[in-house]
Amino acid sequence: MSTPAPRITHLVGGAPWTGVAERTSPVYNPASGEVTGQLDLASAATVDEVVKVAHDAGREWGQASLTRRAQVLFAFRELLNARKEEIAALITAEHGKVLSDALGEVTRGLEVVEFACGIPHLLKGGFSENVSTKVDVYSIRQALGVVAVISPFNFPAMVPMWFVPIAVACGNAVVIKPSEKDPSAVNAVAQLWKEAGLPDGVVNVVHGDKEAVDRLLEHPDVKAVSFVGSTPIAKYVYEKGTAAGKRVQALGGAKNHMVVLPDADLDLAADAAVNAGFGSAGERCMAISALVAVEPVADDLVERIRARMATLRTGDGTRGCDMGPLVTGAHRDKVVGYVEAGVESGATLVVDGRDGDVDGDEGGFWLRPTLFDHVTPDMSIYTDEIFGPVLSVVRVPSYDAALELVNANPYGNGTAIFTNDGGAARRYQNEVEVGMVGVNVPIPVPMAYYSFGGWKSSLFGDSHAHGTEGVHFFTRGKVVTSRWLDPSHGGLNLGFPTHD
Repeated sequence: MSTPAPRITHLVGGAPWTGVAERTSPVYNPASGEVTGQLDLASAATVDEVVKVAHDAGREWGQASLTRRAQVLFAFRELLNARKEEIAALITAEHGKVLSDALGEVTRGLEVVEFACGIPHLLKGGFSENVSTKVDVYSIRQALGVVAVISPFNFPAMVPMWFVPIAVACGNAVVIKPSEKDPSAVNAVAQLWKEAGLPDGVVNVVHGDKEAVDRLLEHPDVKAVSFVGSTPIAKYVYEKGTAAGKRVQALGGAKNHMVVLPDADLDLAADAAVNAGFGSAGERCMAISALVAVEPVADDLVERIRARMATLRTGDGTRGCDMGPLVTGAHRDKVVGYVEAGVESGATLVVDGRDGDVDGDEGGFWLRPTLFDHVTPDMSIYTDEIFGPVLSVVRVPSYDAALELVNANPYGNGTAIFTNDGGAARRYQNEVEVGMVGVNVPIPVPMAYYSFGGWKSSLFGDSHAHGTEGVHFFTRGKVVTSRWLDPSHGGLNLGFPTHD
C-alpha cells in the first residue's frame, strides 16, 4: 500500500492552517512525474479568514518604527541567505529547474530584500519651510494596509520577493497566493519571516485557484494587488481589481526578441541565445524566444547555436544537468504542440527537442531544447508566448526591419541587441518600444534598486516591480501644510508660562 502524499497547506498567523479543505490539488516532481504532495485549495471563506488575520496584524505593524522594520528585514536577509540551498532544493523538486538556476533565483530575490533593508531612507519625505509666512509643507508616505501578491510557477521564490519585502518594510500586511504547481518554497520563505521576528499575521500564505484569486480581488480589506503571469490573466486581474477600487500592478506575458547585427561577436551571441533561450527550460518571462538575425549572419549564427545545443544535457535538476523538465505534463504537451505547429507551418526544424536521451526518469515531463530557423511572423511559434525551450530564428535584411518587427509585437517586456557599434546600440535603446533593454546582455533583468517591468501588453497598471516604484506602489502619499502660531507675538494663549 502506497503512502499518501503529504499535505501542503496555508500559513495563517505564523502557523499552518488547521481547517479541512473541501478541495485539494496534486503537486508533482516534474523529473519523475510522481505526486509528492496534496495542496489544500482555499475557498472564499478561507480567504476571508486569512485576510482578517492580516488586517488585524497590519494595523499594529503599520505603526512599527522604521528602525524595527529595518531590523526585521536585516534578520530575514541573514536567514534567507543561510537557507538558500534548502529553498533552491524545494524549487527544483517542484518546478524542475536545475539547482544552479534555482539558487540563482533565490539570490536575485535576496537583492530585493537587501534593497528593502534601506527602508528608513526610502520612505523619507520632503520638507519646505516658510512656503508662506510661518507656513511649512512636508510630505509623508504611509502603508496601505493589507496587500495581496499573486505569483506564478516559474519563479516561486523570486517573484514573491519582488513584492513582499518592500510591502512589509513599508508597513503593510501581506497575503501571498502562490502557484498551485510549486507551493512549498513560498511556505518555507514565509516561515523565515516569523524566525526573523516579524509579528504573526503580517505575512500569510493562502493556496488556491481562481476562487481564491477572485476573492482577493473583491475583498474590501485588500487594498492593492501585485500579479505576475500570462497576459490574459494579468488583464483579468487588473480589470477586476481596479473595478473593486484596488491599486493593481499586473505584469503579463512576453515575446522577447534578441537582435543580432552583422558586426556582432557571433560566439558571444550564440552563447547568449542558448543561455537565454533554454535556461529554466524557457519557462521565464525574460527568456529569449525570438532571435532576429540581420543578414548576412543568419547561417553562421544558426550553426553556432546548433553546435552549442548538441552539448546540452537535459535531465533531473539534481544531477548537474544543463536543463530540467517542464513543470507539468500538460504544459509539456502544450509546448510539444507548438513544435508540431511550427513544422506544419513550414519553419525549418534545426534541432528537434522531442528526440534524444534525457538523464531522468521516463515519467518526467521532458522536452529537450528545440531550434527553428526561417520562422515568419505569421507562425504561431512566433506570435504566441510558448513558455518552453523553443527558440525561433527570424531573418531580416536590415536594422530598420529588425526594429520594425520588434515594435510591431504586442508584447514589450524585454529585448536585447548584440553589436559592436555603439551608435547602433544607442539608437536601438532609444527607438525600441520595450520596457527593459539589454546591450550585449541577453536577459536585461534590472538590479533591485531599479524597477522591473515591461510596456504594452506586458504590463497592466502604471507601476513596475521593486525599486522606488515598488516603494511608491505599497504606500500612499500625504502632504501636510502646517502653521503654528507664536504665542509671544500675539498668538493664541496656549498656557505657556510668563516671566516678569
